[in-house]
Amino acid sequence: MAKTVIKVENLSKLYRLGVIGTGTLKHDFNRWWSQVRGKEDPYQKIGSVNNREERAESEYVWSLRNLNFEIKEGETVGIIGKNGAGKSTLLKLLSRITSPSTGSIKVNGKIASLLEVGTGFHPELTGRENIYLNGAIMGMSRSEITNKLDEIIAFSGVEKYVDTPVKRYSSGMYVRLAFSVAAHLDSDIMIVDEVLAVGDAVFQTKCIDKMSQISKDGRTILFVSHNLGTIKGLCERGILLENGVLALDGTTEQAIERYAYGSLNFGKEVNLLDIKRESYGGKLIFENIKFKNNPTPFGAPIEFSIKLKTIEPGYNKDLDFGVVIKDKNFNTVYHFSNRFISKFFDHRKDEDEYVFTIDSNLKPGSYYFNLYLGSNSIVQDWLKDVVKIEISDGNPYNYKNTNLIQGVVLPDFDIKRLSSVKEPI
Repeated sequence: MAKTVIKVENLSKLYRLGVIGTGTLKHDFNRWWSQVRGKEDPYQKIGSVNNREERAESEYVWSLRNLNFEIKEGETVGIIGKNGAGKSTLLKLLSRITSPSTGSIKVNGKIASLLEVGTGFHPELTGRENIYLNGAIMGMSRSEITNKLDEIIAFSGVEKYVDTPVKRYSSGMYVRLAFSVAAHLDSDIMIVDEVLAVGDAVFQTKCIDKMSQISKDGRTILFVSHNLGTIKGLCERGILLENGVLALDGTTEQAIERYAYGSLNFGKEVNLLDIKRESYGGKLIFENIKFKNNPTPFGAPIEFSIKLKTIEPGYNKDLDFGVVIKDKNFNTVYHFSNRFISKFFDHRKDEDEYVFTIDSNLKPGSYYFNLYLGSNSIVQDWLKDVVKIEISDGNPYNYKNTNLIQGVVLPDFDIKRLSSVKEPI
């Protein structure tokens, strides 16, 4: 059984808005006095949730709140969430760049971190000197670093500038050298933030391949990225943070689905009026969508009806309905419109319903709708990934291991052998 290399218990981080450091002497004294008397820290009783979409009601904000999880040796863990969810704060705590307000972190092994561009590098030192500096910080001897020096420099692709002070490097060169150092030095745990996005596409692919190789060698990787495809390809486990709270700890697929579609509407009838919209024409909009069945039985047609709401009269001519159905990996499965089949409508009254019927053999699972509406040659409404449908279990092949069936559609098909060899009588 794999050993635990990181154990996080009741981890929280509290920040005071607009203040660098711990705050005032008065706050420090109150905190100390409470500790002497065996009482709770008074500044942990207050604090806004870390939600950037709302105005803070307190000068204290919980960047992280009561996180608990363990990471085993050799795991590749993707940490995802919206901007401000607490991902970078968590990595800084795990890397011991900053300390927690409450809770504990137990680490069993050496950590190599690649966080913000330039973290851990001294700007006045050359690239070569910074390699030795980073290795020394990790407890490696000079001879151990020298043995890997050529490999580090070659992978980074900055051979020509390795004896130049890194303050003269571009951000891309910084990242190249920093990743190469983190990947090649003897560490048990590698922590990588979104910083790889600074590099070019070719180098990003090179880094992902290197991390895949590292994970196969039994080292543990924690990876933060907004590129969900990369997270899915590299990581086996996903941790989702929402407003500083651990929202889900499971498979990468589960974390990505919750992150991308967790707030979606699901049911036989969904009210579309209250959904937050981007700025479009807005004179004629979607009011609701009603499914005949949701979940829909496997093999049955997907049937639903849509009603519209008139916000301002005069924008009801030549309706253009566009519907996109995506799978859980964000791939477009179906795209259809009334115009594809030469059917044209004017919107007469809001009581009218527009009924759609799609013959489908979608595999069992979750699927997501984009709804587009145009009229009078103007985009009126566009709802992206707002409604979820489920296709219930079914298997037309009587094949036991359905997990091996790839794709999103299970088609009707047959296979025959045409032989020129005469069968024996």
